[in-house]
Amino acid sequence: MRRPFPKDEPKRLQMSASFVPPKAAKNYGIWIDGAWVSGEGQEIRATNPANGQAVSVLHEATEADVDLACKSARAAFELGWGTSTGERRAEVLLRAAAGIRANAEELAWYEMAESGKPHKQARAEIERSAMLWDYAATQARSLTGESFAGLGEDYLAMTLRVPIGVAAIITPWNFPFLIISQKLPFALAAGCAVVVKPSEMTSATTLLLGPLLKEAGLPDGVCNIVTGSGRVTGEAMLRHPLTRMISFTGSTSVGKHAMKVGAEQLKKVSLELGGKNAHIVMDDADLDAALDAALHGAFLNAGQSCNQGARLLLQKGIAEEFAGRFIEAARSIPVGDTLRDDILMGPMINEAQYRKVLGYIETGKSEGARLALGGTYREENGGRYIDPTIFTDVSRHMRIAQEEIFGPVCAILTFETLEEAFEIANSTGYGLSAGIWTGNTSAALKAARRLEAGTVWVNTYLDGPAELPFGGVGASGIGREVGRIGCEEFMDVKTVQFRSGGYQPRWIGKAI
Repeated sequence: MRRPFPKDEPKRLQMSASFVPPKAAKNYGIWIDGAWVSGEGQEIRATNPANGQAVSVLHEATEADVDLACKSARAAFELGWGTSTGERRAEVLLRAAAGIRANAEELAWYEMAESGKPHKQARAEIERSAMLWDYAATQARSLTGESFAGLGEDYLAMTLRVPIGVAAIITPWNFPFLIISQKLPFALAAGCAVVVKPSEMTSATTLLLGPLLKEAGLPDGVCNIVTGSGRVTGEAMLRHPLTRMISFTGSTSVGKHAMKVGAEQLKKVSLELGGKNAHIVMDDADLDAALDAALHGAFLNAGQSCNQGARLLLQKGIAEEFAGRFIEAARSIPVGDTLRDDILMGPMINEAQYRKVLGYIETGKSEGARLALGGTYREENGGRYIDPTIFTDVSRHMRIAQEEIFGPVCAILTFETLEEAFEIANSTGYGLSAGIWTGNTSAALKAARRLEAGTVWVNTYLDGPAELPFGGVGASGIGREVGRIGCEEFMDVKTVQFRSGGYQPRWIGKAI
């Protein structure tokens, strides 16, 4: 069902006087060894999902380009970044954070223009990203090993954390700058050199990091940024013999491929993949707070989020009331032009995703779920929009309750007991995040232990302080990002053993 575009035209957001939105697409090279290089591959045009206009002109990095980037990273690592002091790395990261804040309007505009998210949301994500760079700077000076002094009078040992070397970082299109900021500063804090590939649909903000990092004092070659498709550029990065680690965020299917390549070459692999997250509301919950969080969790970024609270589980005592309030509130979520200051949901990223989500809406209907809200859509002014869509009368085995849709579609399921809620929540192969709203401490503690997810939110949803690690289990991935562990992911542990005397011959020497 198509719905007409709203006729009212609220005032658009005003850009900072220091940044004037460009009138034409910006042409980029690839960033290697601290300078722009012309990519040898085909031209790629990144377009604005809201209007179809070209935003950036990129050049796909070929296997030869990736080879140059990896060699540059390895040379920079060996020339001293890998053994640089934590103080030096922290200074670079803090200056980078300041540079991000100084250029926040430009970064936010490109983030909005390429990914189709509302400008207000994009601006908030740039600010949060800068905080991650600040935090990573603290970790550069805090990475320690352990000492073992109880091994004997003449025997001392320690463990050292050492950077793994060159890391290949591949990021997706839905939160381009935020996700690179969950990986890159932590890799740099650990002392790694990196080759980064953003999604070819949303490369601009990552490319803009290149000059910012150079200005912040990062040595040439420590961070190289290549653009292109996963099939060409990404594959070359995964397979290059100089990349010691693969850090990938994206779909579960591509993550499995990255894991396979890593296994073939015995590389360390960290994956942050899909999710089908359960958001549980108990009878005794603060329903007003839970309502806001459930709406935010289900429809932020037009549902194009791995952390989306796509399954709303309601205890039967409050199910009818809460579902009614949820549906009515979702009906009023403004969808449209991402420059409007009242817009909360923008377009689908591209036609393929738009068609995929519409297909799942039809699947939900055919499976017998009740379409309680939405299902409406429109293609207007070059953008493809789907309104907030809610299904009720959903069973746990339906595809819309099992498969990641990655769009503004929420399935409401009901339960009677906490045990039943856990069974439903854990009934998919995913395990990225989950949330529960309850006033019962015992129920909260049980949820923390029983929900099979890398993150469990209790009486909150989508919080993410920089101190806390993030990642999933099962089909949602392996490894962790952010926090102290986010740095340790990019490091190896080396054991060092000392004897100051008292060595007792125990092999050939013993017989002589």
